[in-house]
Order: sequence, then structure tokens, then C-alpha cells
Amino acid sequence: MPFACALELVHTYSLVHDDLPAMDDDDLRRGRPTSHRVFGEGVAILVGDALLTEAFGLMTTAAGVAPQRALAAVGELARAAGEAGMVGGQALDLAAAGRSATLARIRAIHRGKTGALFTAAVRVGGLVAGVHPALLRRLTTYGQQLGLCFQIVDDILDAVQAGDGRTDAALGKATYPAVLGMARARTHAEQAHDRALAALAPLGARAEALRAIARVVVAQLDEAAPKASAR
Repeated sequence: MPFACALELVHTYSLVHDDLPAMDDDDLRRGRPTSHRVFGEGVAILVGDALLTEAFGLMTTAAGVAPQRALAAVGELARAAGEAGMVGGQALDLAAAGRSATLARIRAIHRGKTGALFTAAVRVGGLVAGVHPALLRRLTTYGQQLGLCFQIVDDILDAVQAGDGRTDAALGKATYPAVLGMARARTHAEQAHDRALAALAPLGARAEALRAIARVVVAQLDEAAPKASAR
């Protein structure tokens, strides 16, 4: 449980910082005023810093986990949250704003800012449990493809419906719909979903919860379709 809670602390920190004026400059998050709008930018920055720091402290409290496994999980989350993952992807995202983007660049952004944390979520569980390397590789593929699917779907939803804050188009963000169009972006999301499920195929009923998560993500495309056609 401490590892799962740590992942959510890192996730929440990323949202608080992502909403800041220097990033996406959003006024709302899930229908409520963002942290910096309520408490000010300084406090919001400190809140994010505290959440990130507390995440790693929390993982050290895990009982009943072999030290080597716990250390591997800590390292996994550190890589996913840092320059090689979420922070690096966000830096690429900022650099790409307002510029022409290639599909390769968008993939790199999504792989870092979104996919890394998705992948860490499944890999940390595998590392703590001490699963066989072959299974860990399958979980890695699932996490990477689910993260990509999620971010493409998020790009599509942002393009067809009003969100909590400024849209990707208003921010000049590099997105799948902007580069490929809505139809091809949807195809890429569905393909990533299919690859995620294919990675789980040999696991049978043991992976049903992971399959359900992937289905929930891709099902949002059906909600977006009527809005897109109306436009």
C-alpha cells in the first residue's frame, strides 16, 4: 500500500504543478479551482514539492517487503518521475508549444509525461512482488501502451469538448489530433489499446483488472465521437 500511495502522491504533485501559470495556466481541475488559484502560486509550488518528497519517504515505511525489492521500486518511481520520465516529457511539451511537431516528437512527449508514470504503476507492483523478468516485461509493455492510449484519448477529448481550463489548441500544444487529424488519432489510440491487451494475453484471468482499466480508457472515444461529428 505505501507504494501505491506514493504513486498517487507523485501524480497529484504533477497535476498541481502542471496547472501553474508557467505550465498550462489552468483555473480549474476536475471542476474545482486549481491550487494556485485558491492558495497562490508560492503555496502551490511548495505543495507539489512536499507531495513529491513525501512519496519517497512513504515508500521507506513499507513493512514486509524485502529491502532489495523496495529499493528497486524506489528507483523505478524516481526514474519515472524525473528527467528520464515525467519531468523530461513535460520539458519537451513546453518546448514544442506553438511549433510544428512531428509524430515522433509527440510520441516522445507522451512517453515521458504520461506513459512513464503509467508504466511505473505496473512495474512497481511487479518489482515489489518479485515477479519473473518475463512477466515484468509484459507489464512494462502494457503500461507503456496504456499510457500512450490514455494520452491520445485525452488529446481527442480536449479537442472535442470543453475542459476545465485552456484547451490544447489555445496553448499551442503538440497533440495527436493536431498532427494526424481526429480519425487517425483515434486509430492510434485503439491500436495502443490492442497492444496493451496483447501483452496481457498469456496471463489469463489474473490480468482481468488490468484489461478493465484499458477498456475504460478506450471507451471514452465513444463518448467523444458524437461531439466530434456534431462539429
